[in-house]
Amino acid sequence: MKLEILPRTDLAVRAIRYLDAHPGANSIAMAEALGTTFGYLTQILRPLVEAGYLTSSRGPNGGYRLSAKSASLSVLDTIECMEGPTDDGVCVLRGSTCDARNPCSLHDAWTSARSALITELENIPVVGARERTATC
Repeated sequence: MKLEILPRTDLAVRAIRYLDAHPGANSIAMAEALGTTFGYLTQILRPLVEAGYLTSSRGPNGGYRLSAKSASLSVLDTIECMEGPTDDGVCVLRGSTCDARNPCSLHDAWTSARSALITELENIPVVGARERTATC
């Protein structure tokens, strides 16, 4: 079993936190500070703009800004914006939906663990939060 977050989601979280700490920064400077290219950064941030968490503008003073909606943005919101739903209903053992009359042997444990993880990720704000230090 493998639980992982894609590198693009990590970059999205770091970009949002960068914008929170550096309002008005231009996109090229932001890409450089995050260790990526301007082109890749625009690809990464597109879903967040489409979801209304960021606004974007073109031109010499253009770039990205946090929207009012970003104040309530959680880590779970960011993950789901970048990667899709975290709970797709697929059984970890069977690769399809568990049959309610005959669930897999891990159904109850996995459902409980998934619920706890989702709750934790919902409660971690991206904006205004200090980045947690972790060793992965």
